[in-house]
Amino acid sequence: MTIQQVLLLLLLWMWLPHPCHTEMLFRRTPDLRPKSFGGRALGNDGKAIHRQKRGWMWNQFFLLEEYTGSDYQYVGKLHSDQDKGDGSLKYILSGDGAGTLFIIDEKTGDIHATRRIDREEKAFYTLRAQAINRRTLRPVEPESEFVIKIHDINDNEPTFPEEIYTASVPEMSVVGTSVVQVTATDADDPSYGNSARIIYSILQGQPYFSVEPETGIIRTALPNMNRENREQYQVVIQAKDMGGQMGGLSGTTTVNITLTDVNDNPPRFPQSTIHLRIPESSPVGTAIGSVKATDADTGKNAEVEYRIIDGDGTDMFDIVTQKDTQEGIITVRKPLDYETRRLYTLKVEAENTHVDPRFYYLGPFKDTIIVKISVEDVDEPPVFSRSSYLFEVHEDIELGTIIGTVMARDPDSASSPIRFSLDRHTDLDRIFNIHSGNGSIYTSKPLDREISQWHNLSVIAAEINNPKDTTRVPVYVRILDVNDNAPQFAVFYDTFVCENARAGQLIQTISAVDKDDPLGGQKFFFSLAAVNPNFTVQDNEDNTARILTRRNGFSRHEISTYLLPVVISDNDYPIQSSTGTLTIRVCACDSRGNMQSCSAEALLLPAGLSTGALVAILLCIIILLVIVVLFAALKRQRKKEPLILSKEDIRDNIVSYNDEGGGEEDTQAFDIGTLRNPAAIEDKKLRRDIIPETLFVPRRTPSAPDNTDVRDFINQRLKEHDTDPSAPPYDSLATYAYEGNDSIAESLSSLESGTTEGDQNYDYLREWGPRFNKLAEMYGGGESDKDTS
Repeated sequence: MTIQQVLLLLLLWMWLPHPCHTEMLFRRTPDLRPKSFGGRALGNDGKAIHRQKRGWMWNQFFLLEEYTGSDYQYVGKLHSDQDKGDGSLKYILSGDGAGTLFIIDEKTGDIHATRRIDREEKAFYTLRAQAINRRTLRPVEPESEFVIKIHDINDNEPTFPEEIYTASVPEMSVVGTSVVQVTATDADDPSYGNSARIIYSILQGQPYFSVEPETGIIRTALPNMNRENREQYQVVIQAKDMGGQMGGLSGTTTVNITLTDVNDNPPRFPQSTIHLRIPESSPVGTAIGSVKATDADTGKNAEVEYRIIDGDGTDMFDIVTQKDTQEGIITVRKPLDYETRRLYTLKVEAENTHVDPRFYYLGPFKDTIIVKISVEDVDEPPVFSRSSYLFEVHEDIELGTIIGTVMARDPDSASSPIRFSLDRHTDLDRIFNIHSGNGSIYTSKPLDREISQWHNLSVIAAEINNPKDTTRVPVYVRILDVNDNAPQFAVFYDTFVCENARAGQLIQTISAVDKDDPLGGQKFFFSLAAVNPNFTVQDNEDNTARILTRRNGFSRHEISTYLLPVVISDNDYPIQSSTGTLTIRVCACDSRGNMQSCSAEALLLPAGLSTGALVAILLCIIILLVIVVLFAALKRQRKKEPLILSKEDIRDNIVSYNDEGGGEEDTQAFDIGTLRNPAAIEDKKLRRDIIPETLFVPRRTPSAPDNTDVRDFINQRLKEHDTDPSAPPYDSLATYAYEGNDSIAESLSSLESGTTEGDQNYDYLREWGPRFNKLAEMYGGGESDKDTS
């Protein structure tokens, strides 16, 4: 707290009354009311009850907040007129803060505050006081309520709810335009003095803004503030209490003010003329270049619309506004031709789309630029005289006939000669050809409208000086019809006549088709190739005809089938005709004319045996044959073929066990005792390496004595097994070390042929075919080597 604030508090203390130092006397008040106004009541026992008169003098106590003394702050004194000063009475205090914040002297009634009190926490305290007899503890006075009010001092500075405010105001606003209002609050008592009276002032932000002292409304102070010059401002506002007087407390806040944009700047092109170039071959829609006007404004205020307002190329070019970049894109509207025009001039205008009427005086809000476009020459491909060609030709024209001519020219000033060709992918059958010099298309194969009515060709035109620069054009060839096909039966007719048919009976209706397509439509005529005694044809004159019988009754036994030639002709020029033959079968029919049987062999079958029965019998026979074949196959699989078919069919078997014995020390590999004791072999022990078909009883031979040599035993068993037909030689050992005596035919090997001096001719091997060529080369080469050596 400053010295000025202390002096101010002392002055206030001197001038204000001090009830806390005034002794509050409580005395008995005399009864001045008339007796008729005295209150009386009857108790339960019928005795009168008198209300005791109150003896307190009532008033409020006042206490200054923020006491800074070292002793308890004196509040006031309570005193009853019953107090004789002998200490017989006792004062009791209760209520808000009694005993803690406020204490009372029981004997004197003095009330003190035990600590500093802040009015902003609580403005007043309600307490109750009573005087009682110290000995009897009975009240001598009724309990009375009083209030201690806290006097305010200026101990709170004004505060703003936010430290930093953000506000905006449109640029170019008039002086006094409201920006934002700031409001500060003071916790002091507004009803006591000027502690809570706040005055606003501006500390920073002049001369651009001002603030109203009483309301805190910030307003513009300068006219025509331009956002393009300065956009952000920082204003510091002070709020001071005590009405802004010296010694008052103050608080500050910061207000960031932004100038928002308005459309006060027109678009401007950075230059007055721009030059663009484009090749003449650029297709329609190609972007040539762009123009852009700058606008100091932002957002929608800077949006610009571009348009072509004048020039000699208004019909050749377009301009489109790009919204994201605010550029004007100039594009090709029509095909360009360097030979026709080489330079175009356009006048392009840029104008704001959102204009504020308040700033019309700053306009106009548009600008113009001159755009010059130069067309550059390129080597253009040939140009056909038409975008497509259609030729019509009859299908019977001769080979080499010209069906039409295509024409093309070089659009460049050099006018290079043109070479024509056909795209063979559009003429795979090579039916047409084209003259490379003049573009005449002629036929190279016969035409047939019935195979293909249309031919879609593609003709290529290329400059002779630049063959890579080509142009294509579609050529449609329509083949016109010529009556070159004779009519035929529309379908195959399965015609029959009943044996009991009568003369004039309809047995079949026929029709015809023709591949040709005459302009007047199809018209057919039907007739017989020759007079037929059995049948006749009646033309219905609607491209159909009826086949009728000419006599009664037909017999399958005599003739089962009739052949009827029918002549069909058309009416186009030249007339074409053909002869179709109807096959008419004679069949047995019921009374209604429904066919039952047309086969003559059916008469020989029993009357009671139908076709279904024959099919069933045939199926049964097939099933029996299948069962017999399966049974025979199974029986053949079960029968085991002998291992040796004949004595001559003996094969050498080589069995590799990959097991080397353990030598003489290996006593577990084979029991030699069995060889020395043949009696140890079990009787009737069968071989386990085969499954014999028939079990032969082995023939027993007398056992050899115990001292029989092993060699004799093996020889005996060998003879036994040699005579056993059920034991083929599975394990056999053949020795070929000795080949025997010389053969009469001498050696057949070719190993010694190289040592013989006789000359042998192997040329006959080459005559045996290609499979013996290798052998012939081997022997033939050997002789050549021999001769060479």
